[in-house]
Amino acid sequence: MENDLWKVLIVDDDPNNLELLGNILKSHYQLSFATDGHNALVVANKVKPDIILLDIMMPGIDGYETCRRLKGNTKTSKIPVIFITAKKEIKDEEYGFEVGGVDFLTKPVSESIVIARVRTHIEIHNQKKVLEKMVQKRTRQLSQTFEKLENYSLDTIHRLTRASEYKDEDTGAHIKRMSQYAATIARHIGFNDYEIKAILHAAPMHDIGKIGIPDRILLKPGKLDADEWEIMKQHTTFGKKILEGSDAEYLKLGEIITQTHHEKWDGSGYPKGMKNKEIPIEGRIIAIADVFDALTSKRPYKGPFSVEKSFTIIEEGRNKHFDPAVVDAFFAVQEELLIIKEKYKDNDMSLFLKLCHT
Repeated sequence: MENDLWKVLIVDDDPNNLELLGNILKSHYQLSFATDGHNALVVANKVKPDIILLDIMMPGIDGYETCRRLKGNTKTSKIPVIFITAKKEIKDEEYGFEVGGVDFLTKPVSESIVIARVRTHIEIHNQKKVLEKMVQKRTRQLSQTFEKLENYSLDTIHRLTRASEYKDEDTGAHIKRMSQYAATIARHIGFNDYEIKAILHAAPMHDIGKIGIPDRILLKPGKLDADEWEIMKQHTTFGKKILEGSDAEYLKLGEIITQTHHEKWDGSGYPKGMKNKEIPIEGRIIAIADVFDALTSKRPYKGPFSVEKSFTIIEEGRNKHFDPAVVDAFFAVQEELLIIKEKYKDNDMSLFLKLCHT
């Protein structure tokens, strides 16, 4: 910005002082004037000067209070204020800096000092504005970069979970539904937007460890025997090993979910036999979302149960399999869950990927 475009507001109740300062600065800047503090606040808000020269001793509100109010207004808070005063006590200057002033000019003023001080502080002020714009630009760029990185990370996560489709033909539709179930329940429990998004993206990894389970067990069209069941339970451990050690938040949450979504409220679950609130809340939420979808879906070893029967089984699992508070949240949003069940009944993973990126 060129000097002749810079704007200066001069505030003084003495017309002679206004004239003096005006004559000193008129060839260098666009000038506005105010004769008291109240008028100064109005003019500053309207004109948006680059700097304000402010007398301290004025009727009504003095210069200190005027400065305080200027700094309290978001529209004028960043405008530098130079106090003009006959006061020479150090305590007066200290108070002026405390209320937001950047400098002092002592009456009677020197023309050369006025010009030098005004020029210096305007230059500093405009340098700050340039730096602020640069920071804002860099912040936007960093935000866009982080968003891209997050999208790349989520794409990697979803491609990883798609690998389980080759082990279980129903997994694609299953992870779409149960992830949405989990996010809906979490929202009702009181999760914030970030936490809801995290559980939505981490939930698909809950059964990633099934990659390590032999097909003869995973796809067996019947009940597993004791040995087979012990092998099947290892998918929680396999999932943990796949995901552990990452610094990525979604993967860390995925690790928690993979190893805790088969734990039960009464301690009878696996792999660690955790109970009650020893089980992370995300694991408790995924547990009920996973079971509800398993109950209402076709599996190699069973046909789908009706919604009514599935609801009955969920209720019977209160205080046994499931956290009673999560059961309450489940039934509070049951209509939403049924809409999700109907909406995401296909096996097209692209729909889920698109949903997660919105």
